[in-house]
Amino acid sequence: MGEPANSNASLLKELHADLGRKYKKHEAAIETLWRSFDTTQRAACLRAGAAEGVVLRHSTDESLGDVCKFIPECNLRDIADSGPDFLLDLIKYRGTTSLLQQYCEGDRGGPGDHEVIAEMERKRGLRHVQTFDKCFTLFLDENQYGQSFRMRGVVNELPSPLLSAIHAGLCVPLSRGELIVLRQLYLIQCLVILIDDILDKGSRTRVNKEMPKKSDKAAAEALAKLTIQGRPPAEDSLSELIASAQEQKAALDEYFSLLCAELVVLAHAVNMWFFAQPELVPDEQGRRLSALSDRYISGAVLEAIHSAIQGAAVWDYICRLLALFKAQAAADEFARAQALFKRHVQTGTGAKFFKRQSGAHDRAGNAGVFMRCNLKKLAKADAQLHYMMRLCQAETTPQDAANWLRKVAEFNESHPMARERIEEREADALNDLAVIVGFIHDLSPAISMLPVSRKEGQMFVSRLQDLEAEVVQLKDQVDLLDFALPIDNLLEPGMSEGALKKLDQFVIDKVGTKMGFLYEDLLHECFAVLESQYQLAKAKIQEQAKAATMEQQQEMDWMPISVPAPQPREERIKQRRQKEKSRPAHSSVYEITPAAAPPVVEASAEESAPSLRTFEVSTSAAEVFSTLFDKTQSRGAVNWADFVAAMVGLGFSVLPKFGSVYTLLPPESMRVKQSITVHRPHKSRIEGHRLLILSRRPKRTYGWGEKTFVVA
Repeated sequence: MGEPANSNASLLKELHADLGRKYKKHEAAIETLWRSFDTTQRAACLRAGAAEGVVLRHSTDESLGDVCKFIPECNLRDIADSGPDFLLDLIKYRGTTSLLQQYCEGDRGGPGDHEVIAEMERKRGLRHVQTFDKCFTLFLDENQYGQSFRMRGVVNELPSPLLSAIHAGLCVPLSRGELIVLRQLYLIQCLVILIDDILDKGSRTRVNKEMPKKSDKAAAEALAKLTIQGRPPAEDSLSELIASAQEQKAALDEYFSLLCAELVVLAHAVNMWFFAQPELVPDEQGRRLSALSDRYISGAVLEAIHSAIQGAAVWDYICRLLALFKAQAAADEFARAQALFKRHVQTGTGAKFFKRQSGAHDRAGNAGVFMRCNLKKLAKADAQLHYMMRLCQAETTPQDAANWLRKVAEFNESHPMARERIEEREADALNDLAVIVGFIHDLSPAISMLPVSRKEGQMFVSRLQDLEAEVVQLKDQVDLLDFALPIDNLLEPGMSEGALKKLDQFVIDKVGTKMGFLYEDLLHECFAVLESQYQLAKAKIQEQAKAATMEQQQEMDWMPISVPAPQPREERIKQRRQKEKSRPAHSSVYEITPAAAPPVVEASAEESAPSLRTFEVSTSAAEVFSTLFDKTQSRGAVNWADFVAAMVGLGFSVLPKFGSVYTLLPPESMRVKQSITVHRPHKSRIEGHRLLILSRRPKRTYGWGEKTFVVA
């Protein structure tokens, strides 16, 4: 017997386990909330998870084609209009009984899934689109449930156990078996989505995710009238580059702090990482991970935290390296930012142009995804996507990326609606890529850039990649579903804190120390070696200086660092555990547990001097700052144009950089001269988690708060 390719059965088992886990965890809440909803609210829950909000009106409604033949139960009349018991009984039955039991008998003693499909075939003409020769599907037990095979011999000579299974209805032709599996899969998917929407719409304790919508018309008009001020161009200098790098590091440090302290920020980040998994890209056989599977939620939490720590650590390294006149870390950060951008494009607007190679992985252990696209044809069909795909190419250099980023900006300027087609997570990743590309662009004239090398002397790059691979492999082992099932359960009180504490302890148990210390120790070790190499090189140069010609001297300027051979993993973990014992509690600058997150304060006495005087602003500007620094959960939204106008009104210069990145330069009258960098939001709106991120920078830097601004 041979087994035809069929991934639906394994996916069905996975989603069935998810449904059972969700029902067990949230049973009381589901029943209480569903019984409290009226007919309109129940209908809204059902529509919320459907494509474009369209659902069956009744069990025989054929407006959606064959949907009514697969899952006639999922209709408005039965779920929304008939009272709460129908859905509650259905969820309980599907979440607490085995697939085999559901195959044989239905809820309330009705027909099982086998009989439902058989009846749809007899009475309503349901047929599989393919024909199969000598193929069967087994429903014998949980282990063999849904397995398909092809008979190589004569069908009349089947083994007696198989004949018995056929007579008992536990072995059916593949054409029917696949329809049965699809019915169960679609029905369980519907219930999993419904549970998430019930919990979301009914929660009174969950932090609000969505903010009131506001027309963008005023923003467009304001932007048309607004003159963005700039300062005269200055010569490139190392001090300016260091300041630029420190500003980016400060922005990433602030984001990491918010990620660990604010529920909305963490939930948004986890959702973003969950829906950008490489496994969502179809492989060469068209197989992909179901976006409804809960198995990867815990890994998404780990990746969100890990990426924030990694980004902050790399920029910390860049800041330190600038003092040593090296720029390799900038090239490595470009590669990291480019990989993250590609991750979102390949599961977003460019999804149909990528394929996942089953069994292939990159150095960090992520699934291998490759571009399958004729870029010349795409350039004519969709210029914006063409530019984005160019940015995803591995052979694209930072210099090339600067050109493609300009083209994206110019295209969006001439085609304003094109920006709306880019998904928010793609726009965020594009901004991050623009930051490092702009930095490298400014860096090149000031510092002679060494050729990028992955072999000679790249101790930090090599160890960073090894460390990333070590952390990435943990995402399939960590289990945070007690707190993040579904993901938006992180918005409930105590859930984010519990998830981060468990993640913290999990990482310690697996690698010997906290995630933050992994990167802090990496920086410390690399700079210790750099300092030692510097002293040796300096001494050697001084000894040979008198005899060396200018050409020889230039050759001695670059002395590759010999990278020590990495220790075995077991030895590294052992050393980390020993070091962990001597560390004080919460001593990492990248502490992920909320208790150690830096408190939000107005500013120190020295820094808060500018806020001692109250700024008199216009009514519209006062509304902007009131919303920006609102401490309640029901924060409103601010249009980007209104925010920029308010800052210009205070005397700030708003300097456009690459992409959607802007620098806000304070006026000479302000005591604190430090600039801050912000990202223009995807759809010219600042709301939700973005409002928290944006407000933190001026709070920390200038000491601003709710009482700083009054109407003139």
